Amino acid sequence: MFAVRGIAVWFSIFAVLYIALSVAVLSVWRRLWLYGQQGSARRCADLLFALRMVPFVFAIGITLVLAVPSFLLLEPRTVNESMGVMPVALGLCGMAVMLAGMWKAAVALVRASRTIAQWSSAASVVGSSAADFGDSTAVLRISAAAPPLTAAGILRPSVWLSVAAEFVLTERELRTALRHEVVHVRRCDNLRKLILRFVAFPAMAELESAWREASEMAADDAAVSSASEALDLAAAVIKLSRLAPLELPAELTTALVHSPAESVNARVERLIAWTERRQTPAKKYSSVYTLCAAVAVLATMAVTYGQLLVRVHAATEWLVR
Repeated sequence: MFAVRGIAVWFSIFAVLYIALSVAVLSVWRRLWLYGQQGSARRCADLLFALRMVPFVFAIGITLVLAVPSFLLLEPRTVNESMGVMPVALGLCGMAVMLAGMWKAAVALVRASRTIAQWSSAASVVGSSAADFGDSTAVLRISAAAPPLTAAGILRPSVWLSVAAEFVLTERELRTALRHEVVHVRRCDNLRKLILRFVAFPAMAELESAWREASEMAADDAAVSSASEALDLAAAVIKLSRLAPLELPAELTTALVHSPAESVNARVERLIAWTERRQTPAKKYSSVYTLCAAVAVLATMAVTYGQLLVRVHAATEWLVR
């Protein structure tokens, strides 16, 4: 009974924190997104992804660091007290969130593996003239018309290029398009997509869509270093968008063209209006500030940890009643 009560309490606290923080993120993310758009696309994409992860990270962290130790250390094991409906319902809700996330992540991973296996059956390595763009990422040619150009894979990601895309793109357009996909590989965007499947939460689709579009623009910026390269990439996006009708991308992949027409038009207009200022490195802040803040937080936790455990245990007692 002690273990069952503990599991119910832990998942209840996780559910309360996760739901409350998710609602808070939903209420503020648009404002922060508009603010982030004033800077680089990379910083905007990182900001959106961090906002999306805040509820889960904080909820699981507080549960493991405070809720679990407080219950194990301060809860009497011999007391046979009944539990109310609320902790049971919240506990089941927390379990449902975790199981649903695990299921969605597993399904996405299996589907992605099957897709890559199908592509690999008829794939060949692209020659050095097309693949030599300063990165060790493998570039494979597939005969299928779709997807024209995409990055796929989690542990060993690679770039997949269709024969049709290689035919319609010039050498310069192909090189910039390949660099775009390599940026997705370097930024581990497919892994981030898998993580978003795991932390699935209702009403977060718009935030996740904004992150995907920002990540595409971030890859655009990183793939070009001059106005001519920006025009080459814009031409590649236009050609591949006309190559085949847009359809839902394969699981855990980042295709060069997969978004609605409005988003594609926005990317093309942004590339045409490319300026040197966009490539100016963002101001870097010393890691000393981050280290000092982390040390201050850890020191505060070390001094007040016992009191925090007592207060958290009191809160869980109120929750059980």
